[in-house]
Amino acid sequence: MATTYQDPVSWPFLPKPEPGGQPTAGQITYPTLDQSVRDSIRIILTTQPGEQLMRPSFGVGLQSFLDEGNTLAMRSRIQSAIQNGLQSYEPRIVVDQVEVDPVANAPSQVHVQIYYRLLRTNAAQQIGVTMSLS
Repeated sequence: MATTYQDPVSWPFLPKPEPGGQPTAGQITYPTLDQSVRDSIRIILTTQPGEQLMRPSFGVGLQSFLDEGNTLAMRSRIQSAIQNGLQSYEPRIVVDQVEVDPVANAPSQVHVQIYYRLLRTNAAQQIGVTMSLS
């Protein structure tokens, strides 16, 4: 028996104003699924565990890795934290791969690239960030 995908209610669940700040003909538009998921991923990555009152384990807390050295073990910890955080808190995606690689000619920086698919459309997406580790 095949199961069908149902969208969970997820945040951010806020209207998005039109470019220029004025709604068109008094209507409020909402972010696209792609943008909503990207916003959610950004929130998950930047929220420190313990920061949300009723969800103490929510978030990855990438800031906590900023004072660590750029070692293979640290990059592995970052990769694991991102994979676990996204799988736990963003039910609209499937994480295909998380790459955490050193940046050439910048020994204190790592580049994080996240490859994921939207469950509703099965569209492949990716998002990346470069972090400076000490």
